Amino acid sequence: MRQTNQAPRRLAVFFLVLSLILVIGIPVIFALHVLNREPDDPIVDSDAAESTMTESAASESGTAAPEQKAEPASEAPTSHPASEETPSFESSSSEEPSEEPPFEEDSLYSQAMSLLDSMTLEEKVGQMFFIRCPSENAAELAARWQPGGYVLFASDFENKTPQEAAADIQSYQDAVRIPMLIGVDEEGGTVTRISRFSQYRDEPFLSPRDLYAEGGFELIRSDTIEKCALLHSLGINVNLAPVCDVSTSGEDFIYERAFSNDAQETADYVRLVVSVMKEEGMGCTLKHFPGYGNNVDTHTGIAVDNRSLESFYENDFLPFLAGIEAGAGSILVSHNIMTCVDDSMPASLSPAVHELLREDLGFDGVIMTDDLIMDAITEYTDGSSAAVLAVLAGNDLLICSDPTIQLPAVIEAVLDGTIPLEQVEESVLRILMWKLELNLI
Repeated sequence: MRQTNQAPRRLAVFFLVLSLILVIGIPVIFALHVLNREPDDPIVDSDAAESTMTESAASESGTAAPEQKAEPASEAPTSHPASEETPSFESSSSEEPSEEPPFEEDSLYSQAMSLLDSMTLEEKVGQMFFIRCPSENAAELAARWQPGGYVLFASDFENKTPQEAAADIQSYQDAVRIPMLIGVDEEGGTVTRISRFSQYRDEPFLSPRDLYAEGGFELIRSDTIEKCALLHSLGINVNLAPVCDVSTSGEDFIYERAFSNDAQETADYVRLVVSVMKEEGMGCTLKHFPGYGNNVDTHTGIAVDNRSLESFYENDFLPFLAGIEAGAGSILVSHNIMTCVDDSMPASLSPAVHELLREDLGFDGVIMTDDLIMDAITEYTDGSSAAVLAVLAGNDLLICSDPTIQLPAVIEAVLDGTIPLEQVEESVLRILMWKLELNLI
C-alpha cells in the first residue's frame, strides 16, 4: 500500500483552526470585557488617563500641564488631589478677579464723582475757596459758605489751650457737609503759627536750614514727624509746606525760609519732607511756584522776575519736580510775574504759567493761589476780578481773606458763562480726590 505524506494536510488544518479562533474568539472576548466594565469608565489606557487628569487639573488651576516622565513605580511622588495641590490657582482662575478691589485711584475717582454729582453749584464753588479763618462766628460762616477749607494763623492759637483750639476746629468741621481742609503755615524758623506759643511746644520749630545744620536729614525727618503729630492732634490736616524756593543770597526775601542756596540740595530736602508727610497722612503744599529766587516780597508789592525759562529748569523747578515725583497733593502759585512765560500777568493769574505746570512739569494735583488779598494782586486788580481771573487761569483752590466778595463773584461768573461749569467741576473733582486721599471723607 502506498504511503501518503500527511504533513501538508495537518499544517492546513492547523491554520484553519487558528483562523477560526482569531475570527470568533477575539470579538467574543472583547464583548465580554465591555459587558463586565463599569458604565461610566472610559475605555482609555492608564497613561492616557493620567495625562488627561493632569491636563484637566492644570486647566482648572490656570497653569500648563507638566511634561510626563517615565519613572519607576517605586520612585513616583505621592499624588494629592488637585484642590490640595494648587488651591490658590483654582481660586484665582474664576473668583479672584471679581473680588479684587479696584485700583485706589479709580476708587477715589468714583467716590469723588459720586459726591460731585450730589452738589449744588454753590457747594461746588465753595469747595474752591481756602478761606482765612474768620476771627468770629467761624462755624456759622462755614455752615453758610460750605468752603473747601479754612487757613488758620497765629491769632487762632495764641490765647487758646490745645484742647480749646482742637474743639474750635472740630466745630468748624461739624458745620459743613463735606469735611474741610484745615491748613496752617508751620514751616519752622520765621514762619510758625502754632509752635511759637509755649502751650503747644516748649520751643518753636527750627527752620529747615538750621535743622539740617544741627542734625542733617535725620533731624529733618524726625522734625517733620513731630510737626505732623502736633497738627493732627489739633485737627489740622494740611501744612502749607515745604518751601521749595531756592535762595542765592542772604539778602533775598525768601532766604531765611529756604532750605539751601543749591537747587539739588533743596530738591533732596523737598523729596524727603513730602514722603514723610505722606506717610504721616498730612497734606502738603509745594510753594511758591515757580520759585521766588531773589524777588521781593509779594505781600507788599508786585515782583517781576526776568530770569530765562532755561534758568528755571536748571534750578528753581528741580525742588518742585522732586515734590511732584514724591506725590505732593498741592502746589501754591505765587504772584510773581514770570516774564519768560507771561510778562503781563502775575503767575497766580496766568493761564500760561498754569499750563506749564500741568503740561511741562506733569502736575495733576490741586493748584492753589497765594492769598488774593496780597498787595501784588490788589495793586493789579480788584478782589472780585482777581477771584474770577484766578479760576480762569487754572487754579483749583483760591486762598482768600474776603469770601463775601470773591465767592459770589465766581458763582456769578459761572452763571453768566464767563467761567465754564466744566472747569469748576474739574477743579472740585481734584479737591475731593485730595480730601479722599487724606481720609477726610
